[in-house]
Amino acid sequence: MRELDMTQAELAELMNDAIGQLTGTRGKVSARSVFNLVSGKTGWPHTKQRIAIEMVFGCTATELGFTPRTRNDQEDPVLRRTFHAAAVGLIVGAATTGPAQGAPRRVGAGDIQRLHAKFAEIIAKDHRQGGRLTIETQALGLAGQALELLQRDSCSQRIQSAVYATAASFTSSAMWAAIDGRRFDAAQRHFDRASTLAGMSDDHAIQFRIWSHAGSLYRHLGRPVDALAANDAARRLPITRRDPIYAALGHARHAAIYGIQGDTFAIRRTLGLAQDAFDRADPAEPRPLWLTAFFDRAELHSLATAAHLSARDYATAEAHAHRSLAALRPELERTRAITTARLAQAQLGQGDLGPAVDTAMSIPVASIAHPRVAGMLTGFSQALQRTAPTSTPARQWDGFAHAHLRRTHG
Repeated sequence: MRELDMTQAELAELMNDAIGQLTGTRGKVSARSVFNLVSGKTGWPHTKQRIAIEMVFGCTATELGFTPRTRNDQEDPVLRRTFHAAAVGLIVGAATTGPAQGAPRRVGAGDIQRLHAKFAEIIAKDHRQGGRLTIETQALGLAGQALELLQRDSCSQRIQSAVYATAASFTSSAMWAAIDGRRFDAAQRHFDRASTLAGMSDDHAIQFRIWSHAGSLYRHLGRPVDALAANDAARRLPITRRDPIYAALGHARHAAIYGIQGDTFAIRRTLGLAQDAFDRADPAEPRPLWLTAFFDRAELHSLATAAHLSARDYATAEAHAHRSLAALRPELERTRAITTARLAQAQLGQGDLGPAVDTAMSIPVASIAHPRVAGMLTGFSQALQRTAPTSTPARQWDGFAHAHLRRTHG
């Protein structure tokens, strides 16, 4: 029962279904009867219950831990023979007509764990190579595999919700890969699908992720009103009140949206709220992998960098970028490249041409192939040409860009 995440009431229903398959009349096993079986009060189920529970779990009563009665305490042999004959007939019928005639396979916690392991691989790939179409495609395929379990096999209500949440997680990763790769039409389609799946899961954590991603999508599209509304949908979820870390991420992303509106007062206010919430969060609180894999103090400073950079507060953006890079985990390669590109833009905005070019050229060539990084560096090139097209740093950068940046677009 623990492996299948099955309640006593759910087991009673399945046993009643099995009895109905055997006799043509649905059984009357109650949750109380199951409690007696689980607690040991009933040491050996009577014939109907025993055969039903064996059908549900696919193993014998003794394998389930029950102890046969003594010879002096045997059940009615006629009843026993009748039910055994019915059970054998059902099994033979299932073997000749196909598995649909027998008891269906149960989706259990082990299936969810295997899906979570695949999700961890998607998250790791995203942080190394984010924005790739291959990640988007793989995530969508895994979402389909998760949903196929529900169509093919039976499960408890809690497992069903977990499957929907996992499918929503995969689809939201496809959405994020599309956002990161600047495939915004695809990202919108994935958002529609992911939000539907998340609603069926009733999982507030994945709902937060999806609405927060929608806010980022609309921010990149230059639609701040829609971005604020989507991010507000994430910030209003009950999970932000239960766990301050969600509130911290919601506030920080709100600040990044205010950046494209140039509202420096709102940026500072929401970043202050984000910092306060982050400081209140319990580091030991269990949280989903998609969140723990990236959100920490370094990411808080990275979002602050984005907010102040968009608002053209270049000195403050540079300060946050340095703090983010100093605290950034080494495996977050894509994030490091993005934050470094932002740092170069902040330095250029202050007129520090040489340091800006040196910073931009420090980004590993492999990371320049990332669509988001390439787009940021293209913007850097254009700003440098407008600022000082004939300067030594500009010529130095032009040679680097010709060798590496333009090749990624070609």
